[in-house]
Amino acid sequence: MSVYLDYNATAKVRPEAAAAVARALEAGGNPSSVHAAGRSARAVVEAARADVARLVGAKAGSVTFVSGGTEANALAIESAVRAGVERIIVGATEHDAVLENARAAGLPLEVWPVDRNGIADLAWLADSLRDAPRTLVCLMLANNETGVIQPVAEAAALVRDAGGWLHVDAVQAAGKVAIDFNALGADTLALSAHKIGGPQGVGALVAGPRALLSRRLHGGGQERGRRAGTENVPGIAGFGAAAACDGLQVLADQAVWRDQLARTVVNAGAVVLGDAAPRLPQTLCFAAPGFASELQVMGLDLAGVMISAGAACSSGKVKPSRVVEAMGRPDLAPCAIRVSGGWGSTAADWARCGEAWTEIFARHQARRAVAAA
Repeated sequence: MSVYLDYNATAKVRPEAAAAVARALEAGGNPSSVHAAGRSARAVVEAARADVARLVGAKAGSVTFVSGGTEANALAIESAVRAGVERIIVGATEHDAVLENARAAGLPLEVWPVDRNGIADLAWLADSLRDAPRTLVCLMLANNETGVIQPVAEAAALVRDAGGWLHVDAVQAAGKVAIDFNALGADTLALSAHKIGGPQGVGALVAGPRALLSRRLHGGGQERGRRAGTENVPGIAGFGAAAACDGLQVLADQAVWRDQLARTVVNAGAVVLGDAAPRLPQTLCFAAPGFASELQVMGLDLAGVMISAGAACSSGKVKPSRVVEAMGRPDLAPCAIRVSGGWGSTAADWARCGEAWTEIFARHQARRAVAAA
């Protein structure tokens, strides 16, 4: 029986979300139409908007539906640029969806360093913002590879004092830890449905009162004029259904299984990344020196265990982890893998991962010993 422990790449679709998608597909209707079918579709969209807003403690009117986390990040960055920011600061361990959109903005760009556990350096930020032009600061809530949770609220206070704009990529944190948008102090916050058990191809940008969103797609007046184009009603319905599921305790319980796996791999000779920092309860990133990431991924896959080597957003490519390099361990960057559970994971899944990894690592060491003889 196969084991799926790659929820940070994409979560298995929740039954509630699949059912909501099916109902919306069967019902049909354009939410911009004024007849009965249109009004029904509009009601589905607005109910989902309220559910997504509740997931992060925001107001429904602050939620704009988009095609996914990447577009949500792009909309936030482009809006900040059009609003007049003059430079951008991006955390060293940010997802490429943030980094590449920041680069594309054409403004001066600074990379915000992290410590050896992947925590952003707040003293560096304070110095960088002192007497600086208006700045867009991008800091993810939780890292997609290590699960490390960033001090967003503390960063927000510094950014606000400097008159800047704080954008938070919360794609990996949503549904895994409690989020209060107002307490975080973010101006914009990105979400994605498929990371929480909803369908792929739909996400949202949450905007606070200080953020002025620009129109990214021109055409009709959908999404309060923020994003033209007929809404993806089935996808949005599934997003809302997934957002309404309360799975925080289920995921919190996986910290025990994560730590058991961590002990197993450390005893075998691996190094856990970010273990001294607050982390998502169902994410473990580790590296065995000299054991290439792609060999681990392939070996585990042959053993029926599915995991990732770092971020799974590069068209199937396996390359040294930029996140691990930023944490000061370039020696481990080509060897890092990520195990991530979700709403459907069990203790047996995590235990099987440990057994399988130990077996393939032992074989790897045996081959190296023969080659060195």
